[in-house]
Amino acid sequence: MIKNTLPETSLRTSDFFYELPEERIAQSPCEPRDHSRLMVLHNSELEHRHFYDIIDYLREGDTLVINDSRVIPARIWGEKVRPEGDFASAPSKIEMLLLKQKGNDTWEVLLRPAKKIKIGGKINFSDILTATVCDIVEDGNRIVSFEFDHEKFKTIYEVLELIGSMPLPPYITEKLEDQSRYQTVYARENGSSAAPTAGLHFTPELLEKIRAKGVAIVPVMLHVGLGTFRPVKEDNISDHIMHSEFISVSEESAKIINERRRAGGRTIAVGTTSLRTLESVATPEGEIVPMSDDTGIFIFPGYKFKAVDALITNFHLPESTLLMLVSAFYGRERIMRAYECAIEEKYRFFSFGDAMLIEP
Repeated sequence: MIKNTLPETSLRTSDFFYELPEERIAQSPCEPRDHSRLMVLHNSELEHRHFYDIIDYLREGDTLVINDSRVIPARIWGEKVRPEGDFASAPSKIEMLLLKQKGNDTWEVLLRPAKKIKIGGKINFSDILTATVCDIVEDGNRIVSFEFDHEKFKTIYEVLELIGSMPLPPYITEKLEDQSRYQTVYARENGSSAAPTAGLHFTPELLEKIRAKGVAIVPVMLHVGLGTFRPVKEDNISDHIMHSEFISVSEESAKIINERRRAGGRTIAVGTTSLRTLESVATPEGEIVPMSDDTGIFIFPGYKFKAVDALITNFHLPESTLLMLVSAFYGRERIMRAYECAIEEKYRFFSFGDAMLIEP
């Protein structure tokens, strides 16, 4: 697994706190996608635009790096299977969130309530899927083995399409009528438990305009799981341990990124997941190395960036690792001032919210 050497820091989790009025949390996505607002941070300058204006800030020779992981309907509900001879106990309702694939039909999952399911316990889902708990790992997560009719369903993803739902964050309380709006238009590889939300702003038409300007659009992959969203509970941020997530960078993608950067083009990460992927596989000189592995990279102020020149991202939760990452990229004081401005200017926050373009 890829980890970074953490820089020394005196920063506390509370240094990344800010007050956000509840009405600033976006409950639904902007329509059309690229009509969300865009805050542009360049050196100490700040501009207010719309996302479709992003093309004005891209140059011929640049590389836009996207995360093409696809969100799966990872939240399912079932019932605990009662042991043979147990006729007294009432059926227990169980909620499961699939986090990370460990093998063909073996996954790390989050169960609620977890204490009711011991190792060896079974859960039935809609009579077409059964999970057996095999192990208990960090934070009380479970490793489960799934059983289903392999003649009827080729993979578990087909089962999930029937019985699962999109795992929207808890701060989104409104029902999402169109499930595709929690999916980027370029999503390809099944595996994420949450969307790489910076990419939600792009439309096919905007991507074509960007290509026509001479900007390469290159995919990498990070399957979004708990590592991205797990809250920081430690006082000193360097004591926080990231939950690992699977990444993959192909030889073709690495070749394009390296060649264009050597020619003077910028590497622009779409989202913190793309940035973490690139920084995980980069050499100290900034060369991108093709590989597939788990990453537990944690980026906060003091980190020295190797491979990314600009970042497109959303507005992140207080005291989150994502806010710490963008603070490392642009400077904590400047980011916190920009967030204050965004609140004053009534920007929309979090997954379905507005975007930032950060050019240090």
